[in-house]
Amino acid sequence: QVQLVESGGGLVQPGVSLRLSCAASGRSFGGYAMGWFRQAPGKEREFVAAISASGRYKDYADSVKGRFTISRDNARNTAYLQMNSLKAEDTAIYYCATASSRAITILGHEYDYWGQGTQVTVSS
Repeated sequence: QVQLVESGGGLVQPGVSLRLSCAASGRSFGGYAMGWFRQAPGKEREFVAAISASGRYKDYADSVKGRFTISRDNARNTAYLQMNSLKAEDTAIYYCATASSRAITILGHEYDYWGQGTQVTVSS
């Protein structure tokens, strides 16, 4: 059984940084792409960032490009999302997910396991 556990969320002021972690267990972590998605109150879930199984390829939503960085440590079975220059509009529950293949994808339905989410609130 695959388990994904996110951590690192919290309440922060605009402009600061947070790093989210996603610890995975249950299958070969290094064999699958990983992604981060978020869902704000009253809005649909949206893609944030994705990374290929090897870590070589990455993709970002336009809204976070240049501010967020996705990475992974296959030896530690953990994925990360470094979030800099946070804005109020980044407020959401952030979910990590593992894809069903090695290639990155921005499509939620191509991810087969999801974490429970971690709340990020950006407010002054």
